[in-house]
Amino acid sequence: MPLGTLDRTPPPFFRQGYSAVTKLVFFSALAVFLMVADARLKVVVPLRTAIATVLHPVEVTLRAPVDLVLGGGDYLRGLQNALEAENAARAQLAVQAERTARVERLESENTRLRSLLQLQPSLSVRSVAAEVLYEAGDPFSRKVFINRGGNHQVKLASPVINEAGVVGQVTRVYPLSSEVTLLADKDAAIPVLNPRTQQRSAAFGGAVTAPMELRFMASNADVEAGDVLVTSGVDGVYPPGLPVAKVIEVARRAEGGFARVTLQPAASADGVRHVLVLEPLGLQMPAPPEPEAAPAAPRGKGKAKP
Repeated sequence: MPLGTLDRTPPPFFRQGYSAVTKLVFFSALAVFLMVADARLKVVVPLRTAIATVLHPVEVTLRAPVDLVLGGGDYLRGLQNALEAENAARAQLAVQAERTARVERLESENTRLRSLLQLQPSLSVRSVAAEVLYEAGDPFSRKVFINRGGNHQVKLASPVINEAGVVGQVTRVYPLSSEVTLLADKDAAIPVLNPRTQQRSAAFGGAVTAPMELRFMASNADVEAGDVLVTSGVDGVYPPGLPVAKVIEVARRAEGGFARVTLQPAASADGVRHVLVLEPLGLQMPAPPEPEAAPAAPRGKGKAKP
């Protein structure tokens, strides 16, 4: 190809327009103009508003993944905080429940002790406050042990009562503890009085269908359901007037000579915690006077001498 026919113009990629300095000056002047115009004339505000309105959905769309990640982290942290707060609340609730149970137990114990303190001044016999330690292991008897014994002036056969009435009687005394046989025991017996009829009888424990019963009561005896039986005081052990039991059923048998009288003890043996041990009345009674010495027989006269 002849050299004269070649196109010597540079390709578009290598074409040079305005110089860099010219472009810098132009755009710098344009920027200064726009800033002055925006500051003075507020000409760019509508444009900025339009652009912000158009780009807002795009910003929301682009910000959604970021918000999701940050919100998920906050949700997980909040869930963890909620679980920790729940565990702390459950632990605090357990502490409060234990404290509530202890307070209720102390209130109940305080009520029983107040009842005993009100009962003690009304008794004219000496008494010792005691606490039930445990129940005897014999399944065929109803006996408990208390924390007062011979060292505390507890005597054998001492009555044991609480604020509701007679609980039982001391049947064994140890130096630091005592065994109490409850009224519901099969070997227990106590003389009682019906204040309504002034009739005396004996109540026994270990009944088949009820904890106590009146035995050897005539079929026509004046006893009714609802009668409250108290200690008669004729045995020299129990002070008179202490509640013993309540009549809950009277079965009169026409073919037999005795009525079957079922009793419910006034003082429940279950749940008894504090009791009073009374000194038997027989120990407080004055000693019987000693019998006077018989006068000496006069000396017989000697035989007359013959």
